[in-house]
Amino acid sequence: MNLGDTIRFLRQKALYTQEDFAKKLGVTLSTINRWELNKAKPNIKAMKAIKSFCEENNFDFEIIEKDWLGYKEEKLK
Repeated sequence: MNLGDTIRFLRQKALYTQEDFAKKLGVTLSTINRWELNKAKPNIKAMKAIKSFCEENNFDFEIIEKDWLGYKEEKLK
């Protein structure tokens, strides 16, 4: 599973629409859409919001964090 799929899975598991999830994280609907389609990746501020979301919903943040860090490492190569 890639980062976009993981974000979509957790959002759907919490029964959030993309619009509701965007409001919760303080980003736009199009940002959520781009993340889930792997056209963009969350920045550090968004990752902090996602971590809070995971903590509130008792989700494992490490799954997203590993995918995000893996993407960042690939980008540096």
